[in-house]
Amino acid sequence: MKIDGMMCGRCDARVRKSLEALPQVDEVIVSHTEGTVVVKRNAEIDSEVLKKTVEDILNS
Repeated sequence: MKIDGMMCGRCDARVRKSLEALPQVDEVIVSHTEGTVVVKRNAEIDSEVLKKTVEDILNS
């Protein structure tokens, strides 16, 4: 996923922790410098759930 609004390593950690808390997610690779998030899943998950999770953490 392409993500706007991540400015630092702290953002990386918050996004990673929030996404890894989802039961369908095994691993998350975040890069604020690239503005990307790669999600490795163990089950189907709606992209809107991922998007909302990221938006919620970046807007809090």
